[in-house]
Amino acid sequence: MTLSNEQIVEYIKSLDNETKAIRTEALRFCWYMRGGLSYQDAMLLSVIERDIISEIVKSNMETTKESGLPFF
Repeated sequence: MTLSNEQIVEYIKSLDNETKAIRTEALRFCWYMRGGLSYQDAMLLSVIERDIISEIVKSNMETTKESGLPFF
């Protein structure tokens, strides 16, 4: 497979964006876990594990909003 220079640059940019999104998500998990999950451990999570944690966080935030209890 051959790509033009523009296509290679776009591909590298897309990989960079994916990397940034994974790092952001990992750091967000660390924050939500209040140090219970290290950044190194968060970076080792699989896609499925990250999806599950995201759903748990969303569910907990909704519960917190509905109950009126402080979250932060």
